[in-house]
Amino acid sequence: MAYKVEKSDDEWRAQLSDEEYRVLRQAGTEPAFTGEYTDTKTEGVYHCRACGAELFRSDTKFESHCGWPSFFDPADSDAVETRPDDSLPGRPRTEVLCRTCGSHLGHVFAGEGYGTPTDLRYCINSIAIRLDPAE
Repeated sequence: MAYKVEKSDDEWRAQLSDEEYRVLRQAGTEPAFTGEYTDTKTEGVYHCRACGAELFRSDTKFESHCGWPSFFDPADSDAVETRPDDSLPGRPRTEVLCRTCGSHLGHVFAGEGYGTPTDLRYCINSIAIRLDPAE
């Protein structure tokens, strides 16, 4: 798929830290309960750390106690894209990517009983996003 923001591997490596690159461009996962936004309650907008696209808003963030920031809905229905992820044998998941640059953000899970309006949990790596606090 062609993205609005496309860069060479060398350009991404020059822009991102090693850990940002591992998560965003190689579909890695940061360790649970280590990300800077796991427990934050600051109001604002979450953007893709790679390209700056708006992804989520703080009013859709909720406490899931899973170890990563959780949201029940993207800021815009076109902000993210999903695709099947069969990288863990016997445990199919749905990967979440930034629709603007194709960077890996995390995974989305349905039907877990959190009582959110969408019954979805977008489980997102803190290192994949940047919070711009509301003024």
